[in-house]
Amino acid sequence: QVQVVESGGGLVQAGGSLRLSCAASGRTFSSYCMGWFRQAPGKEREFVAAINWSGSSTNYADSVKGRFTISRDNAKNTVSLQMDSLKLEDTAVYYCATSPYSLVYSTPNHYDYWGQGTQVTVSS
Repeated sequence: QVQVVESGGGLVQAGGSLRLSCAASGRTFSSYCMGWFRQAPGKEREFVAAINWSGSSTNYADSVKGRFTISRDNAKNTVSLQMDSLKLEDTAVYYCATSPYSLVYSTPNHYDYWGQGTQVTVSS
């Protein structure tokens, strides 16, 4: 059974940093794409970042490009999202997801297992 668990959310002031982590189990972690998505109140879930099976290829939403960095450690079955220069509009529940595909994808329908989410709140 595949499990995905996020951690690291919290409250941070605008301009600050947070690091989210995601641990996945039940699948050969190193073979598959991993992604981060977020959902703000009243909005649809949106793509944030994704990384391919080896970590050699990444993709970011335009809104976070240059501020967020996704990385993975296949030896530890973890993927991280380093979030710098946080803005008020980054406030959302952040979800980690695992894909059955090895390449990078930015659409939710390419991911089959999702974590419960972790809240990130950016204050002024």
